[in-house]
Amino acid sequence: MAKIDAFFKLMYDTGASDLHLISGNPPILRIRGDMERVKYKVLEHQELKAMLFEICPEDKAKIFEETGDIDFGYEIPGLARYRANFFMQKNGIAAVFRQIPSKIMTVEELGLSPTVSRLALLKKGLVLVTGPTGSGKSTTLAAIVDHANKVRRDNIITIEDPVEFMHQSQNCVISHREVGRDTRSFAAALRGALREDPDIILVGEMRDLETIFLAIEAASTGHLVFGTLHTQNASKTVDRIIDIFPANQQAQIRATLADTLKAVVAQTLFKRIDVKGRCAGLEILMVTPAVSNLIREGKTFQIPGVIQTGKKYGMVTLEDSIMEFLKKKWIAPEEAYDKAVDKAKFLPFLSKPPEELGLA
Repeated sequence: MAKIDAFFKLMYDTGASDLHLISGNPPILRIRGDMERVKYKVLEHQELKAMLFEICPEDKAKIFEETGDIDFGYEIPGLARYRANFFMQKNGIAAVFRQIPSKIMTVEELGLSPTVSRLALLKKGLVLVTGPTGSGKSTTLAAIVDHANKVRRDNIITIEDPVEFMHQSQNCVISHREVGRDTRSFAAALRGALREDPDIILVGEMRDLETIFLAIEAASTGHLVFGTLHTQNASKTVDRIIDIFPANQQAQIRATLADTLKAVVAQTLFKRIDVKGRCAGLEILMVTPAVSNLIREGKTFQIPGVIQTGKKYGMVTLEDSIMEFLKKKWIAPEEAYDKAVDKAKFLPFLSKPPEELGLA
């Protein structure tokens, strides 16, 4: 048993989502979104480095010595998997571990809209799950892939850095490919995937032009592609994809995206005040013919209005999700106001003006 495993056991026992080990500080856990220091001595560089390198693959340790940061996956059988990131900072080595539950929660268990599970039944196209870091994008995608695994008879390939949720093949055949271990890059794996008879491709992170282009190309050639982006809402997601391309390519990409994009699920996490835990507020855009026309014509600023009137298609605005949480008394009015895009809707719920609350 590695020395660091005791901290992972503490994560599990406290329900922490992240573990921060930083030279010059005691260990820190993120619990329900808040950073909480562990009653432990301050970690010094050499001691922490020895502790971290005990679980670090040899090839990754070499890359870390050369570059100053690495990502990899670590697993404690019977407990959980962890996404690890090592990096150098002023006081020495540091690491952050995100706990990935061994059990994949279903869409129903996560309390997500039934529309989300229906995305697993699409035959082709591009589906994006977006949101800030730590908003639960991977958990939502895992639930969608799990549903596909149960109800379809297809070939699923996931491309991740590192592999997070481990799916056991059920009705589908699932292959997990880890960037840096099984393939050189997301782009290389996507190019290879098109020759591997896939029905569904999951791209862990679409973070550069080539990966985004290949994902759109795969979706336009008859595959169902799931991916993630760090964008706040549906309309900004479309703009982000188009803006990453050179100006002379944007018209063509806009036309292709109008035909291939099927849905955007923009996710934001909220701390619950009624029970321990968090809940996910969703903005869901289903790409109807009307939405396709807006994308093609460069009128993405009209997409929020379409979402507001598209409830019969399963669409929902973030504000509607937040309002539902407020009515159920799941979240505090202050957090609702802080994370809403249309903040005016939530002013009446605040006990004090935003300026006094520090939310302005």
